[in-house]
Amino acid sequence: MGASPPAVMTDWLVRRATAADAAEMARVHTEGWRAAYRGLLPERHLHGLRAVDRVESMADRASRPDPEAVFVAVRPDGGTGLGAVAVVLPVRSAGDRHPVLPTGELASLYADPAALGTGAGFAVHRAGLDHLSRCGFRYAVLWVLRGNARARTFYEARGWRPDGAGRQDMIGGFAAEEIRYAIALSPAAGS
Repeated sequence: MGASPPAVMTDWLVRRATAADAAEMARVHTEGWRAAYRGLLPERHLHGLRAVDRVESMADRASRPDPEAVFVAVRPDGGTGLGAVAVVLPVRSAGDRHPVLPTGELASLYADPAALGTGAGFAVHRAGLDHLSRCGFRYAVLWVLRGNARARTFYEARGWRPDGAGRQDMIGGFAAEEIRYAIALSPAAGS
């Protein structure tokens, strides 16, 4: 008999991450990578990922000032573990900037595989885009592996659209094709 599907939670508690969240963020990131990229990246690379190797970088990310921010979805029932993690920041590459609009980036969004379909990813996604809007960004981009149908469906359902840009990236010694998505951001209320 297969595992039961996860219960859908609509009330994830979302907050800014702190350095104290680093180990759990690294776990979600690592397990999220393994789940998202199984069949898209070499299994040996995915198997070799270790959360402990990401703790320091996660603590650093969580400690950076605005406009960079990390959001985490916390279980509303008081359970342990994070449901999802999202990182937003000013666009990293000049080539990804909109010609006239201030541009932010959804640098990463990973859900704990056990939380897929529960709304955790949606919750941190929304918090990240709201944060970018409050910080004055009016446009955002993200990069996704072309073959990652689950992620592409998730983003497209939330208004993101491929903008025609693509690139080859080396991940674990494997050439991976990525496509860029973009979305217009609404000004935040009161800004």
